[in-house]
Amino acid sequence: MDKYILPSGSSLLGPKDGDSYWQPVPANGFVRTLFNSKALQAKTAFSAGTQTIDPGCYVREHMHDEHEELIYIFEGRGEVELNGTVYQLEPGSSLFLAPKSKHKFTNTGSGPLSFFWILMPGGLDDFFRQIGRPKVKGEPQPEPFDRPDNIAEIEANTVFGWTKK
Repeated sequence: MDKYILPSGSSLLGPKDGDSYWQPVPANGFVRTLFNSKALQAKTAFSAGTQTIDPGCYVREHMHDEHEELIYIFEGRGEVELNGTVYQLEPGSSLFLAPKSKHKFTNTGSGPLSFFWILMPGGLDDFFRQIGRPKVKGEPQPEPFDRPDNIAEIEANTVFGWTKK
């Protein structure tokens, strides 16, 4: 299925549509960016997608100073450290992350940990595109790779709260 923008302004993506990016260490795995308000000309600013973290890997602790984030776990098991407290995650778990909430996701399971995310007012898709490598259908997962040398600059120009802008 291809991406469809319907006459109503609504949009539909198939299960393999959207841009995907392999992610660097320590997360490994990949991100699939699905929608953003700029591309859709939506009234509310947001970006949305999925992230898959390999077993034993993690998304390092971070926070968004001006953004709210919704997370819905749909595959795997893991934990989130939220403002210093650890909570278990399993399919069906969901989180609302208020601005300035420090959070870290760890895959503690034997298979992938996958979740759907929405960031408001958006911009997380820009970050993933800049730090990742395009995921091309049929190509194998690359060996683990480092974050770009200019990661601090990328973070400062996207959605992260500990950087000076």
